[in-house]
Amino acid sequence: MGTSRQPLTVLVADDDEDDRALIERAWAKDRAANDLRFVEDGLELTEYLTQVGKYAPPASAPRPAVILLDLNMPKKDGREALREIKANPNLCQIPVIILTTSQDEEDVWRSYKLGANSYITKPVTFGALVDMLQVLGKYWMEVVDLPPASIDHYPGASVLRILH
Repeated sequence: MGTSRQPLTVLVADDDEDDRALIERAWAKDRAANDLRFVEDGLELTEYLTQVGKYAPPASAPRPAVILLDLNMPKKDGREALREIKANPNLCQIPVIILTTSQDEEDVWRSYKLGANSYITKPVTFGALVDMLQVLGKYWMEVVDLPPASIDHYPGASVLRILH
């Protein structure tokens, strides 16, 4: 890949204030060029992605290139949010990485069945979190080709708009 990339938006959905602060600190160590945004539960994630409520102004909710999603959140848990994202033709191509404390095999299996692109158990140390985010950042921000941020760039975009 010889092309230079524009900064991308990464959206983190996590209800734990301490986890959000640690992710923000770890992300700043290596990925400062990319825009990191946070929502605190699955309901707020849905509002962000559909640009309603406080996220109605488009500048307040740029389309994420990747979503880091906790499973256990209030109001709407990550499983329900994942199901909705992957069922929505305007959102389903956004990679969703489960980032959770759960090591339950049922959660892993169910997350992939619902369309998760990756499943990662949250590291227990700050150093391990930095390492994990560096690997994630390298892979999702530098290695893979992500879909364009706007539906207008997709072949057949007019058909998708009609379907929605």
